[in-house]
Amino acid sequence: MSLWQSRGMQTADFMTALARDGAAFSAACEVAGMDAPVPSCPEWTVADLMWHLAEVHDFWTVVVRDRVEYPDAYVEPERPPAADLPAFYRDRLAGVVEVLSAADPAQQNWTWTADHSAGFVQRRMAHETAMHLTDAQAAAGLALSVEPELASDGIDEFLEYFRSRSTDAPAAGGSVHLHCTDVAGEWTVREVDGERLVTREHAKGDCALRGPASDLLLVLWRRVPLSAADVVGDAEVAARFVAYANLD
Repeated sequence: MSLWQSRGMQTADFMTALARDGAAFSAACEVAGMDAPVPSCPEWTVADLMWHLAEVHDFWTVVVRDRVEYPDAYVEPERPPAADLPAFYRDRLAGVVEVLSAADPAQQNWTWTADHSAGFVQRRMAHETAMHLTDAQAAAGLALSVEPELASDGIDEFLEYFRSRSTDAPAAGGSVHLHCTDVAGEWTVREVDGERLVTREHAKGDCALRGPASDLLLVLWRRVPLSAADVVGDAEVAARFVAYANLD
C-alpha cells in the first residue's frame, strides 16, 4: 500500500466508490440512450461506452479471481445487442465488486504496471469507473463530477501511472504545482535530466493548477478544458503538461 493510500483512501473506500459510481454510470447511460454520442470519446456511442466498461470489469474480474499471470489467458465475451447491454453491464459490475471486495490487496496477479497486486486493480477500477461515469454524464447532458476524496486520490494515481505514458507531444518544459482547494492534495512535478519527478508537497512551480479535486482530475484526463482550473504562472507550461500524457 502506498503512503498516499495509507493516509487517505483504503480498499473499502475504493470498493464503495466502485459500486456507487458503477451504478451511477448505468443510470446516466439510460438517461442518455444507447445511440447517444459520447463527446469525450469521439466516434463512440453510449452503447460502445457501456460495452467497454462492462468488458473492462469482466477482464479484471477474471485476472484477480483466477490470479492470471498473463493477459492472453482472458477470453473476451461476445458483445450482446444494445437492448441487452444494460443487464450485461450490471451483471459484470456486480461480479467485479464481489471479486475485488473479497481479494487480499497483497495478492499477486498480472497488471500492466510494476505493481502486480490486487490492490492496484482495486484502486484502478474505482478510478476507471469514475472517469467513465463522467463520460456517461457528458453524453446525458449532466454535470461532470468525481467525488472529491476519490478525485484527489485519482490525481495521485494519474501522476504515478499515467503521467509517464508519454506521446510525441513536447514535455512541459517547466515545473508544475497542483493544489486541490476542497480536500487534501498537493503535488509538484519537475523534469530533471529528462526524468519526471513527482513529490507530494507544497512548492512553487513555473505554473500552478488550482481548483476542486474533481476539476483538476478532469483537466488531467482531458475531459474538461484547462480553463476549468485556475492557472497561475506560465500558461504554456500548463498546457504542455496537460497535453503530454498518453491516455490510451
